[in-house]
Formats: sequence, structure tokens, C-alpha cells
Amino acid sequence: MTTEDIERAIEQLTPRELAQFRAWFEQFDAHRFDQALEQDAKAGKLDAFAEEALSAYRAGQTRDL
Repeated sequence: MTTEDIERAIEQLTPRELAQFRAWFEQFDAHRFDQALEQDAKAGKLDAFAEEALSAYRAGQTRDL
């Protein structure tokens, strides 16, 4: 199945089916994002960002939200 096939299938959905698909895809996409973020964290890919943020905090370069 190609991207174009998927696009055509989505175009054929009723408004109700489209809403159901949209809700499903949102959850699917969020889950994939969470998995990727977790893998990056375990691999240490986010350590530099964390250290930068902690350094800024220790230096008083942050503000309350």
C-alpha cells in the first residue's frame, strides 16, 4: 500500500469515520513519539540538554513559570 493509496482511502471516509481515524492516529502518533523519546533518553541523547538546563538553573538564569 502506498501513501497515495492511504490518502485516497482517507478521502473516502465519512465525517464520523474520519473523526474516529483522527482520534486513533493521534493516540498512535503520541505513542510512537513517547517510544522514540524514551529510547533517546536511555541512549543518553538528551543528557546534554538536561545538563544545559541544570547549569542555567544553578546559575540563576531561569524564571518561574
